Amino acid sequence: MLIATDLDGTLLAPDAEVPSPYAVEVLSRVDRAGIPVVFVTGRPLRWMDGLWGLVARHGMAIVSNGAIAYDVHAREPVRVVGIEPEAGLRVAEAIRRAVPGVTFAIECMDGIRHEPGFLDPERVPAGSRRGRLEQVWDTAAVKLLVRHHGRDHDRFHHVVEAAVDEQATPTWSVPGLAEISARDVTKATALIELCHLLDVPAQDVVAFGDMPNDLAMLAWAGTSYAVANAHSSVLAVADHVAPPCQEDGVAQVLESIVAGRA
Repeated sequence: MLIATDLDGTLLAPDAEVPSPYAVEVLSRVDRAGIPVVFVTGRPLRWMDGLWGLVARHGMAIVSNGAIAYDVHAREPVRVVGIEPEAGLRVAEAIRRAVPGVTFAIECMDGIRHEPGFLDPERVPAGSRRGRLEQVWDTAAVKLLVRHHGRDHDRFHHVVEAAVDEQATPTWSVPGLAEISARDVTKATALIELCHLLDVPAQDVVAFGDMPNDLAMLAWAGTSYAVANAHSSVLAVADHVAPPCQEDGVAQVLESIVAGRA
């Protein structure tokens, strides 16, 4: 068995930087039971430092919506699938034509780079590289971020998806922000590759999520859970519904799994 869980809004309550003490204790019990728990998140590497201590013996995590498979013990990536500048700038131009007024940022292995108008304090630390997209995009990016300040978030995401077409893989986890990965890169593709290395079949994977960027992973896993606070599209496809993240729903389910194996 292998547990694959999203972080923000799933294992972590809103605005929480780390899981609750109860969830930490349950994760430790799951590890002692010999069940690997893999964090599968849209977060960039720079948001993960406070969570690496929770990655136990297997030592693996998937970040940036599947673009990076990371060896936590070695503190180095084992697989990176990025968007090259030439292809990425074509995608950005198609989006800009379809949605005037958007601003862009890219997540690279060395941090975030962004246009001057990309205002998001959580994602843009002081000292980040700033300039026109064609100036700052000179290396492969693990994600293209598209910010829009309109109110019709669903329409924004649909228009971006249409503009990207088959050039790349769009998804989203936050209203007003589209996240673009390289073509065919999702949380699921990275998890499938990791499970192949660990010789874990899909039917032995239990996955948890809450937003559209989790859909492919939940569809592939043998058993899937949406937390009760999940987006409607996730609730529609999941096999089961766990209590909300504010009530440590993932930890509650994991505790019952461990109890069932005792």
